Amino acid sequence: MKHFTRIADLGPEGVQRILATAAAWKQNPPGALFANRILGMVFFNPSLRTRASFEAAMLRHGGHAIVLEVGAGTWKLEDRDGAVMDGDRAEHVREGVPVLGRYADALAVRTFSHGDGDDVDELDPVIHAFRRFSTVPVLSMESAREHPHQGLADLLTIQETHGTTKVPVTLTWAPHMKPLPKAVPNSFLLTAAACGAEIRVAAPKGYELAPEVRAEAEAYAAATGGKIVYTDDQAAALEGSAAVYAKAWGPSTTSGLPAAPMKELGAWMPTAAHMAKAATEAVFLHCLPVRRNLEVHDSVLDGPWSRVVDEAENRFHVQRATIHSLLNG
Repeated sequence: MKHFTRIADLGPEGVQRILATAAAWKQNPPGALFANRILGMVFFNPSLRTRASFEAAMLRHGGHAIVLEVGAGTWKLEDRDGAVMDGDRAEHVREGVPVLGRYADALAVRTFSHGDGDDVDELDPVIHAFRRFSTVPVLSMESAREHPHQGLADLLTIQETHGTTKVPVTLTWAPHMKPLPKAVPNSFLLTAAACGAEIRVAAPKGYELAPEVRAEAEAYAAATGGKIVYTDDQAAALEGSAAVYAKAWGPSTTSGLPAAPMKELGAWMPTAAHMAKAATEAVFLHCLPVRRNLEVHDSVLDGPWSRVVDEAENRFHVQRATIHSLLNG
């Protein structure tokens, strides 16, 4: 059975296939793709764009979505093998997941990192449990390691803007009130590499992405003619870039290097002055939600570079393509 919870499930050829389908259907919408089909959506964490776009994809094409919020209307789910279930998790995924598979044609899961470190995020325990026990295809709506549909929407937006994905792009760290998961930057890096982009990853020392993610991205870049450079020089990374992707993420727990105090990193917040270093035709991307004037300055989000709303719309287009691919694969 095929699942799509990580870019590795598609590989570079699969990424190109989904982007081509999404672009074609954006111009000529398909008909009742999902007639008599049900998508079960399981949310361990909140959502705005993800929930709305997945539901819209099903409903606009003749299908239906069942939305379940874990711990709010459903039992809390236990995913650990051998757990003594004497806490607040009343149902185990070993029973809960296959039961849902009896009702739905596919399952979509959203589960954030618990902040236990890069090594645990690499294991991606909750999404992995759904893959193990589901009797129907599983899609990721974000997990501890990746947010693959966001990465696809990001690259579709770049492709629409520049006519190709093989352009210089910058993934830059941005400040925040607290450490955030790495799923979004991981997926942008992996998807851009799978698309043959020249990627500059800019982050302060101590905020490196996990080595397993970097190794996977390097393999994709080698296969697609892409290139990846890592630097703590944000200005150099922005120079001549065709797309700037800013995202906050937490410090590395595998590098052994100390992370810089957040209060000392305010200068990393993208402003109009930062965007002036990029190429004339550069666009700015962010997955949303974004904390204005903390993570990204108003001058960028309200400026001519911003494509964040177009990018959010593209979630809908790539998701109906991946759902269709799994249901008919």
